Amino acid sequence: MLVDSHCHLGDPAFDADRDAVVARARAAGIGSIVVVADTVASAEAAIAIGRSGDGLAATAGIHPHRATEFDATSVERLERLLEEPGVVAIGETGLDYHYDHAPRERQREAFAWHLAEAARRGKPVVIHSREADDDTARLIADAPAGLTGVLHCFSAGAPVLQVALERGLYVSWSGMITFRSWDAAWAVEQVPDDRLLVETDAPYLAPVPYRGKRNEPSYLPATASRLAQLRGTTAERIAALTTANACRLFSLTLHLSTLQPSS
Repeated sequence: MLVDSHCHLGDPAFDADRDAVVARARAAGIGSIVVVADTVASAEAAIAIGRSGDGLAATAGIHPHRATEFDATSVERLERLLEEPGVVAIGETGLDYHYDHAPRERQREAFAWHLAEAARRGKPVVIHSREADDDTARLIADAPAGLTGVLHCFSAGAPVLQVALERGLYVSWSGMITFRSWDAAWAVEQVPDDRLLVETDAPYLAPVPYRGKRNEPSYLPATASRLAQLRGTTAERIAALTTANACRLFSLTLHLSTLQPSS
């Protein structure tokens, strides 16, 4: 069994066959899918999807690309959504200086709020960081005590990894680790067993041998197998480790063939 710790199942790419995608995931041994939000509206959609079946959990937050939408109204709405049953994390949040779709200062303001709110509520934060290592590391280091969370789809540098591990954060690996151009084996080696997660980031980043296709949770075993190779262990051990870690981080409880938010 595996847990897809980061999937944009509410994305329009899945509108035509979302139920079939979930069914294929179950058949592939995916016991739970964390349905990740990047806007207030997508958080509402993620919560609705989470209610649609066992093993589906939601997040609520604003992506750095949409940081211009971070204002008093969105904060009020997020605070309400974070009280909803089945919302297991805050985010996706963070910094993205590659695309700069939002002013950097607005990104930093939104990221700092998500970090503080996650620590205050005792919920994990889901962190996106691209070409923003210095500010990401600084804001994580300065976040309040009690912070927990995950660096999703890790592609940052050593400073971010170091401070994240010092703060006890988890690190999640996507299909990027199967790409020929990927060159961050150094980071895989540094993450302790009890901080490893796997994800699809679907519908993006389909792993080899599915490159070029819409990604979906049923493809996650390919990423887990590659992570096992990089760690010098078996796919079964990676599945056991990452499932246990996801249960711990997101407060999921394993029930036979499904994972559900614990009460």
